[in-house]
Amino acid sequence: MIEYLPKEIVDGLAAARLKADKKKTRLRIRSGDDLIPLVKLTGSHFTIEKDKAPRLRGLVDIFDGARHLYQALVVATSFDGDTVVFEFKRNTATASHPALDFVRDEAAPVGLIAKS
Repeated sequence: MIEYLPKEIVDGLAAARLKADKKKTRLRIRSGDDLIPLVKLTGSHFTIEKDKAPRLRGLVDIFDGARHLYQALVVATSFDGDTVVFEFKRNTATASHPALDFVRDEAAPVGLIAKS
């Protein structure tokens, strides 16, 4: 049996799903000075609302709250309802310390002593 829902109900359900997805995520992207909330993030792409950044392209930074997660090169690929899908051309995880093969100076200080 095939059931039919009126277009208004289908649109209302889609809007409610999008609103719920936005509420439960802290993920944001920064492009220039703009911070844009993400709807969904996967290993190969992310989605944002269509009206937030329809012309977004290039290098973006992805944050979880204040923590910098990734630096990515993106391009818009398709529309999925009220969202735009952006695929990664490059997605690099950020690190807070140098790479393990980085040469450290043996005489480098281990810590700093504050003046009191």
